[in-house]
Amino acid sequence: MFHLSNKSKTLGLLVFLGLLIESGIFPIPQLNSTLVLAHEVEVSADVAATFHLEPNHNPRAGETAKIWFALTRRGGQIIPLEQCNCKLAIYPKGYKQGDKPLMEPPLKAVSAERYKGIPGANIVFPKAGIYELKLSGSAKTAANFKPFELTYTVTVR
Repeated sequence: MFHLSNKSKTLGLLVFLGLLIESGIFPIPQLNSTLVLAHEVEVSADVAATFHLEPNHNPRAGETAKIWFALTRRGGQIIPLEQCNCKLAIYPKGYKQGDKPLMEPPLKAVSAERYKGIPGANIVFPKAGIYELKLSGSAKTAANFKPFELTYTVTVR
């Protein structure tokens, strides 16, 4: 007969429990209520952007939220802020074309995770609600990518 070590049995049990949790058969309420999307990715023309908002994509009204956009060209080459005429506009949900943005925070070059010099900003959302963030940009003289516009929806508590 074949014998498993205690370490192998424990690992097997943990994998099985993880599968039960993942499938919803054995939910853990505090885990399920705090799961959030770590990053959101959008694509426009030949530019993709990974968007992240701290803290944990759960901003609170009146508190500073840090955001960053890791811009990449097709093929994965990073587009730093110094190569982009980037602009961030923040609108309340339900705005109409032509409405002025609620905010246009200045972008600064930040380093986050493995990305260096990418566009980022600190934002204080004025009240709870749903907001749309529009990041648009075009290449500066030395860069080569098509103009883009990306939209992200953020819920503020």
